[in-house]
Formats: sequence, C-alpha cells, structure tokens
Amino acid sequence: MANPQETVLILDFGSQYAQLIARRVRELKVFSKIVPHNIPAAEISKESPKGVILSGGPASVWAPGAPKPDSQLFNLTVPTLGICYGMQLMGQMLGGEVSKAANREFGKADLEVDEPDSLFDGLPKTLVSWMSHGDYVTRLPAGFKKIAHTANTPIAAMAHPAAKKFGVQFHPEVMHTPEGTEVLRNFLFKVCGCRGDWSAQSFIETTVEEIRKTVGKSKVVLGLSGGVDSSVAALLLHQAIGRQLVPIFVDTGLLRKGEKSQVVETFQGHFHLPLVVVEAESRFLKALEGIVDPEEKRRRIGRVFVECFDEEAAKHPDVQFLAQGTLYPDVIESRSPFGGPSATIKTHHNVGGLPKEMKLKLIEPLKFLFKDEVREIGKLLGLPEKMLNRHPFPGPGLAIRILGEVTRERLDLLREADHRFIEELERSGWYSKVWQAFAVLLPLKTVGVMGDERTYENVAALRAVVSTDGMTADWARLPAELVEKVSNRIVNEVRGINRVVLDVTSKPPGTIEWE
Repeated sequence: MANPQETVLILDFGSQYAQLIARRVRELKVFSKIVPHNIPAAEISKESPKGVILSGGPASVWAPGAPKPDSQLFNLTVPTLGICYGMQLMGQMLGGEVSKAANREFGKADLEVDEPDSLFDGLPKTLVSWMSHGDYVTRLPAGFKKIAHTANTPIAAMAHPAAKKFGVQFHPEVMHTPEGTEVLRNFLFKVCGCRGDWSAQSFIETTVEEIRKTVGKSKVVLGLSGGVDSSVAALLLHQAIGRQLVPIFVDTGLLRKGEKSQVVETFQGHFHLPLVVVEAESRFLKALEGIVDPEEKRRRIGRVFVECFDEEAAKHPDVQFLAQGTLYPDVIESRSPFGGPSATIKTHHNVGGLPKEMKLKLIEPLKFLFKDEVREIGKLLGLPEKMLNRHPFPGPGLAIRILGEVTRERLDLLREADHRFIEELERSGWYSKVWQAFAVLLPLKTVGVMGDERTYENVAALRAVVSTDGMTADWARLPAELVEKVSNRIVNEVRGINRVVLDVTSKPPGTIEWE
C-alpha cells in the first residue's frame, strides 16, 4: 500500500535477516516488501520497483533444489543488489564462478574497499563487516568488477555499474556492520534514484485511498480486539469509509482483566464508532474443550472468530469484506513470507488460522507494517496514549498463555496473576521499558507450604522481553525486588497458584509467547 514508483522488492531466499533488510530500507524512508524468491520476472515488472534486493539464505548455490529466482530476473533493467547468497546467485547465474571457501567466514571481518564505487561512496577505505558464508564468488561474471575484499574473501563486493547490478558478500542490514545502513542508503539513492518520501502520513493517505477504491459502497466488518493493531486498523478504516465500517468486538472469554469495558469505553465513548459487541465466551470455550495442541487451539479460535463475523455480517446489508489488524511479523511467522523458503514458526489465528473457504473478502491494511510503524500511525490518527503503548496481545488471547487445556477456572487464575504482574510493572515504571510482559499458566502443580499447611497448586511463569519489532527479543532484566514483589502478590492473592517462575529465554531460540 505505497506508491509503486517508490517500492523496493526483497526476494526472500530463506534468510533469517530478510525482515531486517525490509526494516533498514523503511528506516531510510523507502517502502519495502518481501516477496517470494521465485516471483516471476513479469510480476516484478508490474510492481515497477525502484530496486530489487536478493536476500541471503542458508542454502548453497550448488545444493540440489537450492532456491533460485526466475532466470529472466537479471534481464530486467531494475537496479539489483545481491546480499551474501544473493550475490552468489547473481555471480553464478550471470556466468561467473562460485566455489567453497577454504576457510568459512563467520563474524566480523575487515572489509577493504578497492574502488569507492556507488555502494561505498563517502565511506572509509576499511569497514567492519559481518560475514556468514561458506561459499564465495571466485570468478566475476562478464562486465563486473571487484570493489571490495577481505582477508578470506578475495571478492567481497562486485559491481556492474552500467547494468546497475551489485553484490556484497557481507550483511549490510545487521547492526554488526556499522556502516551497513550507509551502504544501503547509497544503493537506494545513488543507484536506484529513490526519493525517500515514504512516511506514516504518506502511508495513511495512500492506504485510505486504496481502501475507498477497494470497498466502494460495500460495508466492512472489522474484528476489533482493543489491541494496538486492530485499533489502528479500525481508525484507518473509519477515516476511509466512515459508517460503512462495522467494528465487531467479540468477547471470547480469553481476554485480560477489564479489557472488555476498556474497549467499549474507548471506541463507543471516545471515538463514537458503532461498535457491535458479541458475547461468545461459551462458544469459544466449547471449541477449546480437551484441546492441548497450540496449533489446533489457534485454528479453532480462528474458525470461531470467522464464524462470529460471518453471522454478524449477515445482519448488515452490503457487507462484503472482513478487515483485520494483521501485521508483518504475523505473516512472516505464520508461513514462509509470501511463499519464500523461510520456515513457518507458528500459525497466527488471523493468518494461517483462517479457513480456506470464507464468505467475506479480506482487507488487511497493516499487513506490511511492523509494530513500531503501526504505533506511529496510531499516534497520527489520535489513538489515546494508554492504548497506543499497550503491550502486544495475541489474537488467540489467554488461550495460548495457558499450556494445556483451556477452562474457565484456569482462565480466571491466569487473568488475576497477569493483572498483578502488569499492575506492578506500571507502578514501578517498568511497563514502558519492556516490549511485552505477561504471565503464563503451566500444566503443572507443585507442593507448597502456606500457613503451616501443605498446598498442591498451579505454577505461573512470568515473561518480560525487550525488542524493537517482535522478530527478535531478549529477556528483560527486571529488578529482583520487583520480581519478588510480583511473586509474593500472586502467591498470596491468587488462590490456586503457589509457585512463580521467571522465563529467561531470548528469541531465538524461544518465541515470545509460549505457544
């Protein structure tokens, strides 16, 4: 949803850094989009991109079944940058040679610039670069020249300036390459000729226009959870189509304490949206009876959500669309990004959890955005600060924070424990310092002693992480005194929990949510 003349496409070859490339490009005010590695060259031409970036990837260009782009890609006149595996593909497919390196190169390496070509314009002669490869280009394709090397990689960057084709063996998108952003800046502005005018405001303007064109005179139902994502989607749609929007809040019974009243007060009272409230707690709990597999939980929750929307939509004439607050990380983790070879991490109820046959057509205005970008847009749309800075909350709600079967009794336990954790974070000033924090109810019971009596009750885990976009995260180093206070409150005030543990796992290898 951006001006196609100012779009850069990123072909995903399974790199763990593909989303980082997208973020770095956007930070330079150019819209970027991750697409499949094998997208047809004709489709690339239709997108009219200002540039194409080939991501890295875990494969070897010599491996059977190694992902490769459309053979016509390099016949396009669009400026192209290959990163790591992307450079090797470019080298091999254009007639150069790629070989196994005598010494694999992982980590920091001094990059010596041989020619201050467009990519290295204005940069020092020696750069710190981040390497992660076992293959490398050993013979340049026709028309290319070497523009940088390292001690272990004779051709660490190559260029064909006339064809506007470039390759770098290092990763400019990671923070371990300090001048990497400048390398990307040079590619975007000196090679691709980008204007760099993509912003939250421009996104709002172009998206509102696209929604109006797509929807016409039809009505749109929106699943409004009250989280940042669906709230921003609601305000964006309301600005675009006004009373044609039918925002639906489904009380699933899987919500945090006090969430329903807060949502109703904000959107009916503050924004005066015609919010429809659907009471469906019993329906969701019935669908989750006996279910312990997290993927099955998500699928069932997704199915019931859509059923609720379909039924509510039937009460409103001219409804043809279902809108959701799906974000880019949801799409990336739910399936290979746009068909690319990356691994599926988990199914999000509003992406992979949707049934194949739907009565309504989907509108997902935020699906190419990261969380911080959504917050910036929400601020421009007037979303209250308290809601704007709320921690992310998963669509399946507390169901995926209860390991094992979801019951009304276990939901009540988790709700109370989570409420006390968040309350103490807010009182201490730590709520705004962490990306996300919540309690998890484990499928365990342990022995305890309370009032000289033996107890045999549930275990709660505390999870708090710091992150910038949710794609990677580290556990938050909360003060010991704060953790102790939270633990004491939960054990003393929430009857049914007698033990509290702290999760100190980063992402990766763990995910932020437990399921």
